[in-house]
Amino acid sequence: MIALDLREVARERAPKLTVDESLREAAIGTWLGRMTNEYQSSFVFEALAEQLSASRELAQFQAEALGFANEERRHGVMCGAVVEALGGRAVGVIDDEPAYPAHAEVERDEALLRNVLSIGCLSETVAVSLIGAEREEMPASELRDLLTNIWADEIGHARFGWRLVSAYVPKLSVDARRRMSAYLRVALRHLESHELGHLPDNGGFGDRGNEVGLCSGRDARTLFYATVERVIVPRLSTLGLDAEWAWRHRHQTRAQAA
Repeated sequence: MIALDLREVARERAPKLTVDESLREAAIGTWLGRMTNEYQSSFVFEALAEQLSASRELAQFQAEALGFANEERRHGVMCGAVVEALGGRAVGVIDDEPAYPAHAEVERDEALLRNVLSIGCLSETVAVSLIGAEREEMPASELRDLLTNIWADEIGHARFGWRLVSAYVPKLSVDARRRMSAYLRVALRHLESHELGHLPDNGGFGDRGNEVGLCSGRDARTLFYATVERVIVPRLSTLGLDAEWAWRHRHQTRAQAA
């Protein structure tokens, strides 16, 4: 674990904000969590870029992944700027070597596609959905503009994942796609656990909360499930993966792919 101190660079970007005093502490906590999560994501994309560089067929996409890492660091600074504007301190702790699955039991490109699927098609697609909804509820302001910039980048990350998965997963053998479906069950279970862990089970703070990014956790949870069931699962199914089976059996550790 390493200390993350973005105070100096974040203060230069601090937007003009007004916040109800009763919401200040909650808003600082929310944006501080976003700061560390966004910055942490840069290490994930750097690891993906390294994995891409080792692939003969997919090495051409390494530079894009490195660009996404830079964007995630910038997002961390932007969220830290909100923390500073709210009267908090843009200081946190992150893991400088986050867990990144090697999937050593399968061949290199199959392992790579698993990670592209998990990062781009699952995590980033959910991020696009949740941030987009939050943005819609936020009135016009510097904070909404900041959130729009982050949202636009996340759209690019998700599109990258879907572009690669759509191009290369259909080329996998039947056995490889069966293994990918089995892996998808694990990935969806992890996605659900991660997202629910970051979405509080509350009804939000009304319009004043929406102004500073304190949206209803219950609404966000509902949107999460809708995104998985109406967007992610159907689209993965068109690529020859048994995504519906994977979603239904995500909590069954001994289930076998069809």
